[in-house]
Amino acid sequence: MIRRWWRAYRGLRLGTRLALGLGVLSLVVFAVVGTVLTAYMRDYLERQLADQMKLVQVVQSKDAAAHGTVERKPYYGWYTAVYDVSAGSADLRTPAEVPADSRALTALALTMARSDQDLTRTVRIGGHGPYLLRACEVEPGVVLVSAAPLGDVEDTVRQLVTVQVVVFGLALAALVVFGRRMLRRGLKPLSDMASTAHGIASHDLTESAARLPLRDGGRDGGKEVAELRTAFNTMLEHIDASLAVRAEAERRLRRFVADASHELRTPLMSVRGYADLFQYAAAHAPEERERHLSRLRAEAARMGVLLDDLLLLARLDADEVEAPLRWEETDLTELVRQAAESFRAARPGHPLTVASGPASVRLRLDPQRIRQVLDNLLTNAAVHTPPGTRVCVTVSAAPGTARVSVADTGPGVPAADRDRVFDRFYRVDKARSRDRGGSGLGLSVAASLVRAHGGTIELGDAPGATVFTVTLPAAGR
Repeated sequence: MIRRWWRAYRGLRLGTRLALGLGVLSLVVFAVVGTVLTAYMRDYLERQLADQMKLVQVVQSKDAAAHGTVERKPYYGWYTAVYDVSAGSADLRTPAEVPADSRALTALALTMARSDQDLTRTVRIGGHGPYLLRACEVEPGVVLVSAAPLGDVEDTVRQLVTVQVVVFGLALAALVVFGRRMLRRGLKPLSDMASTAHGIASHDLTESAARLPLRDGGRDGGKEVAELRTAFNTMLEHIDASLAVRAEAERRLRRFVADASHELRTPLMSVRGYADLFQYAAAHAPEERERHLSRLRAEAARMGVLLDDLLLLARLDADEVEAPLRWEETDLTELVRQAAESFRAARPGHPLTVASGPASVRLRLDPQRIRQVLDNLLTNAAVHTPPGTRVCVTVSAAPGTARVSVADTGPGVPAADRDRVFDRFYRVDKARSRDRGGSGLGLSVAASLVRAHGGTIELGDAPGATVFTVTLPAAGR
């Protein structure tokens, strides 16, 4: 039974459970207050009656001392008896106003004989109800015992208990009813949050551009509810941001797959075409066969470079335990000089100058990968500018960092394309022509390698020029 009630209680709403809990707590408080108040009132009335009996016994003691018994009639319902006590016995003097069952009065008289102060007792006399007995010594060996009914005290206490039950019951009912309403109003912000959560649960989050259109914008509920509301909305913002990141990642993945497929399809088609040529007799001539094999090797090498770049980017993105970097103490200025010499030999149509800077900049880095970064930046400057465009490389050092800038005086990067120049397979040439560029991975590889070294790469915003600046930390890893 109790377990079933407990399950039913746990199934109630929070506001109802709080209201019931408040009602039970109030009932306990009312019971304690009522018990204490009733006990105090009973004790107070009995003390008042005892003080009244004490005053009455002063007069009765004089009457008993003068006449041997109390001749004055007591109050209605009161009893008065005078006893001679000696040697453990108590003899009632007559005439006396005593009930039929006077054993309680006699017992108190015997007790008074052995006491040096007045005594008070509450007893129940058969057929008459509760009485308050008081005994005092009239003279040595003579004891006066008076009995006053407690019926009026009991009636007063009973009325007090009745009033308390009624008042406390009404107060408890009002507390539960109005407390339930106040709790419902106080918990309304939580209900609003629950409605918001249900609305979010019904929202389609599978859309690529899914956003959570709902927020809890209430203002009531107090500081605690405000903190919960703030945390709730912060969580929704975080989910929103995560969904946006996921949608962007999916979009970039689809674009990456499409671009990679496009880049690989062209050399594969070339390889297939040259392989088909070998089916014809003309292709078996030595000079034709050598020319076709040379093109096959070129296309295979091209696919190999593309796949190597993709593999490097994947390893850098995965942040493998064994990073694809070989760290060693290297002179950055010497790397720039070597890259410049190779560029001059391969691109004689683009004059290259190396601005004077520090004679030596020693850094801890992977020289092969940083050389790859420099080659990619220089190649990018050559393939996206017309012949005769000047290219300048600058090396500088600052406390804690070293910088390499590659600048050209070409047409520059359009403003619409500046934010995406480091994206994979992205080329300003929307037709994806190979006359002015490769696969579109050069800058992506350069940016990933610089980040792997703990540095940054930025595209300057100078008009009419393209300036890439690589910043590397002096300490390295």
